Amino acid sequence: MPNEPKHVMIWSNPGVKPTISLLALTTVVAVVSKSFEGQTDKTEEWYGTQYKQEAISDETIKKWANADLNGKFKLPMKNEFIPTNFEIYPLDKDAPSVPSLIKDTAMSKVWFKQDDKFFLPKACLNFEFFSPFAYVDPLHCNMAYLYLELLKDSLNEYAYAAELAGLNYDLQNTVYGMYLSVKGYNDKQHILLKKIIEKMATFEIDERRFDIIKEAYMRSLNNFRAEQPHQHAMYYLRLLMTEVAWTKDELRDALDDVTLLRLKAFIPQLLSRLHIEALIHGNILKESALGMMQMVEDTLIEHAHTKPLLPSQLIRYREVQVPDGGWYVYQQRNEVHNNCGIEIYYQTDMQTTHDNMLLELFCQIISEPCFNTLRTKEQLGYIVFSGPRRANGVQGLRFIIQSEKAPHYLESRVEAFLCTMEKAVEEMSDEAFQKHIQALAIRRLDKPKKLSAECAKYWGEIISQQYNFDRDNIEVAYLKTLTKEHVINFYRVEAPKRHKVSVHVLSREMDSCPIVGEFPSQNDVNLAPAPSLPQPTLVQDMTEFKRSLPLFPLAKPHINFMAAKL
Repeated sequence: MPNEPKHVMIWSNPGVKPTISLLALTTVVAVVSKSFEGQTDKTEEWYGTQYKQEAISDETIKKWANADLNGKFKLPMKNEFIPTNFEIYPLDKDAPSVPSLIKDTAMSKVWFKQDDKFFLPKACLNFEFFSPFAYVDPLHCNMAYLYLELLKDSLNEYAYAAELAGLNYDLQNTVYGMYLSVKGYNDKQHILLKKIIEKMATFEIDERRFDIIKEAYMRSLNNFRAEQPHQHAMYYLRLLMTEVAWTKDELRDALDDVTLLRLKAFIPQLLSRLHIEALIHGNILKESALGMMQMVEDTLIEHAHTKPLLPSQLIRYREVQVPDGGWYVYQQRNEVHNNCGIEIYYQTDMQTTHDNMLLELFCQIISEPCFNTLRTKEQLGYIVFSGPRRANGVQGLRFIIQSEKAPHYLESRVEAFLCTMEKAVEEMSDEAFQKHIQALAIRRLDKPKKLSAECAKYWGEIISQQYNFDRDNIEVAYLKTLTKEHVINFYRVEAPKRHKVSVHVLSREMDSCPIVGEFPSQNDVNLAPAPSLPQPTLVQDMTEFKRSLPLFPLAKPHINFMAAKL
């Protein structure tokens, strides 16, 4: 249409694009860049975005109308990841029902399980690259994150073809190093895995992408302040209870020290010494699994000159041990939201079959009453959760609430609810108790619906270094031996020596809030009376808090490694 208006819209803020509604039929080209800052002359009324509108010249329109074919537009290359072999490999007669250890050297430990449930031409490959340099301090943590983000960014085009062919990968930094998974059709998995490892070992940083990804990372660290209050409560509790954990503020402050030259020097250091633990699970043979691991090792040794870690360098972080009768409260303020958040953690002990089942059964019993009482009846907030918390081999009961009400009031209502549960358990009929056991057993024995879900359960055992691959059957068998007296004793024994840590996240409107207090609403006949709470210890400094308390030992592996080898 020769008379249609033609314009180019230039936006100065790439983060905001307002909606444009033009009455006339229009040709609009939108260009968004920070480089246009200071060159605009208008402000969009809804979002306040600065922009400039210019007419497209007749000369440009003429060039567009007479444009030739662009040689850069062509059909893609043949997709090398499209699987052609869908053979399901037969199982060995003596194939174990859980992962077995097929390689254990100074450089690597390989767990293997051939799929015996789903019989699909798929496999899951999981690798943990343990490096002592990945989490030394906030600076190294930032560099490990940026290295892997840049690496994934450089693999985007290559991995897109794999994704189209049913192959996906995940790569991220952890407190122990790096995690890599490759999932999908097993036929061409080794091609993608080899490419990722080669790229990892020979990576050259794109300076332009470094600046962009570093800026995006800084934004994500800054944006954490806007997360929901209950998420902040969970975050602060993790910081309190974990032996080593860097805060968002520490990471943000250290990010300015990450330069291109420093990151380039860091990558060879990160890869210089590694220990790799892997789980290879699915439609794959043991020989192929060993071959994949050998390829990973050879590639790293050839290109990155990687050497194995010493056994003494394979350190796992431990959990803070709260003393008998201890109650600690940590308060922080959410600067964005009007709601408060709270997480209350009653630490019990290290994970064992006995303690696991007592805790889970108690959580099963209180789950529905907790939701019914605290959310439905008392209407404390939309988010009300109770359940077990497990980390670094240690566990306990936790409550998470997000509410308009003050944290110390939420604390008192949780305590009131727990007081009512002692009588509820005592008066519970044997039939009702057995229904709880059956419900928990059914949930625990529910079979994974996908290969990836089954693999995730096994991988959880590996990264926790507990290796209880038959945990569900073992623990459910023990669950069925528990009686109501066991649960009552569990409740009563834990009560006098309770180990409690509470995180109170105040709303943005609260400058301060008492830790404990009295409430007129407790006189309401419809509410269970709240017990009188002692004065807790207020945590002023996380570092001092952790220094003043002992640490739990690491959980012992469930299996004998010599017996696990084939």
